[in-house]
Parts: sequence; structure tokens; C-alpha cells
Amino acid sequence: MSDGLEDQLYACLANRRWAHAVVSQKPFVNVTRLSAVAVEALNTLTDQEWLEAMKAHPRIGERGGGAPDSSVREQSRAMQAPPATLEALDAENRRYEDKFGHVFLIAASGRSGDEILAELRRRMSNDPAAEFTEAKRELRKITLLRLEKIRYP
Repeated sequence: MSDGLEDQLYACLANRRWAHAVVSQKPFVNVTRLSAVAVEALNTLTDQEWLEAMKAHPRIGERGGGAPDSSVREQSRAMQAPPATLEALDAENRRYEDKFGHVFLIAASGRSGDEILAELRRRMSNDPAAEFTEAKRELRKITLLRLEKIRYP
């Protein structure tokens, strides 16, 4: 019988191959070992798999995605921003997607709307390859932060 770990992992990063690769290394003696295995498996993702995982994330300021409760929690401070900041985030998110072809990703936990907006604007000057690398780095951070909240015996 499944202990639900693979589904919990998938909620951390929307990639079934990654989640299965991590689960296949059970049992884990502690969360540190689980995290180490997760990082090893992250290092095997293809660019296409990263892009697919990115699609599971809502824009900053929007609900939805593959783990909506996590996204709302992670973006809670940013969503307290004034309406003008939220409108600017919406507009800049769309410009970003037009330029790079994927959603803007940032580990938003604890960051204000203004901080996120400034980072989004900074990253707009990246070339596509540099930005893809930065987006993957942020998705990795998000994944590892979510992994810390997994309930695994």
C-alpha cells in the first residue's frame, strides 16, 4: 500500500519521474537523506521536464497550479501589497511570459510584492538562457522549501 509520499513529492515539484525516482530510494533515515535524494533526482531533469514543472505554477498573485495551497501560503506576504503593486506584477508577469515563454518563478516566501516586482524587472534584462537557469534555480528553491513540509515517517 502506498504511503502517499510520491503524491506529496509531486506537490513539491510537478514531475512524476522525479517523484518516483525519489520514492524508489526509500526508506529514508531522516529528512536530510530525503532532501539529498531529492536534489540528486533534480539534477537529472531535462530542460523539457523543468518547463513542464514550471507550467504547474500560477503567476505571482494568482491562484491555482499544481499545489494551490502551497502557492497561496508562499505568496501571502506579496499579496498584501497595494493594488498598484499587484497590477504592476500582473503586467510584468505577462511581459515576462511573452519574452521567456514560461511563468516567472521566484521563491516568494517572506518576500513583499515590491521585492518580487523589483526582482522580476531585474530578470527581464536576462537573455533567455541565463533566465532559464535562474528560473530553474528558483524552482529548485521552491521545491526544497516545500520538501521540508512533507510528512514522512
